[in-house]
Amino acid sequence: MKKLFCINFTRWKQNYIHSFLKGYVENLKPIKFIANVAQADKKGFDSESQLITWASKNKNEVDNIIKKWGGVPWYIEDGFIRSAGLGTDLTAPASLVLDKTGIYYDPTAPSDLETILQNKEFTKSELVRAESLKNALIDNKLSKYNLGKAFTKDDVVSDLVIILIPGQVEDDASIKKGCLDISSNELLIQCVRKSNQDAFIIYKPHPDVVSGNRQGKVDAAIISANVDLELLDASITDCLDVADEVHTMTSLVGFEALMRDLKVVCYGLPFYSNWGLTIDRHNLSRRTRKLIKNELIAGTLIDYPLYMNWQTNQLTTPEVIVGQLKEQIDRQGGKQSNHVSAASRFMRKSINYLKGIHPLK
Repeated sequence: MKKLFCINFTRWKQNYIHSFLKGYVENLKPIKFIANVAQADKKGFDSESQLITWASKNKNEVDNIIKKWGGVPWYIEDGFIRSAGLGTDLTAPASLVLDKTGIYYDPTAPSDLETILQNKEFTKSELVRAESLKNALIDNKLSKYNLGKAFTKDDVVSDLVIILIPGQVEDDASIKKGCLDISSNELLIQCVRKSNQDAFIIYKPHPDVVSGNRQGKVDAAIISANVDLELLDASITDCLDVADEVHTMTSLVGFEALMRDLKVVCYGLPFYSNWGLTIDRHNLSRRTRKLIKNELIAGTLIDYPLYMNWQTNQLTTPEVIVGQLKEQIDRQGGKQSNHVSAASRFMRKSINYLKGIHPLK
């Protein structure tokens, strides 16, 4: 097996990565963590080594290493059923993806996920499993981060079509790579309102923006002029239960809406667009196949990611993670509020950081 070198991994993530990589790499040897070309050289990187990088981080040093030694990097990113807490709060992920071609949110090049969705012939049993997993996620009100207060249709007084706009982190790699013309929350909101004058529009800012961890806040005047209801701290699954349509740039919420049979309009090029399931503002000619929803679900949630049971430090299935997340949420008395004080957020991060750097047994 090639020597593995990881770059662009913060200290708290490094123990987690080793556990996940055991599922991808047979006879895994100790991983070496580096920050640049000089460290790679010093630690023995050569033409037979494999470089692994956190996909959304700066690629300058990755490019420098590949230029010197050749090869193709592997990319790691969070999976789609992640945790009961934010990654930016240093909550450990229950799932990761390792992509040896590209990364799912970058439509400028193919990815392993796109290859699966374009080419794989799914069996009947795989589609039945996807249907069951979809129902478990919906029945247990689970999404990627699983935060936010309860919200019901009784809180919306309207007979109009209800459109949910999920806000995004505006400097996120999926926005930079996946958006062609509309690439900000403000522009998206204005565009949706212009095309849907009679709709009731709900805007839910991204939890990382509400937390103050990332950028993407929308000016109050834009909200006032275009949005009927802004929900700073509602559970996204409750929002989806209320909505008739989801309009998004590249948010994972669009995929979660498809699982709930909602109309989804894509203003960018997320991984779930251009398969015949969404209304797409832009065309991606590589995606020629027409998928059914359970094929999309099977490829995205079963074939592409790996899942980690942190109770055993062993790889597991998405079904086990669904059960564990539901149990965790029940134990803590429901989904945690994301709109908390700076002191509370600091405490969350500190606890998660200590968990992250403590060696796993």
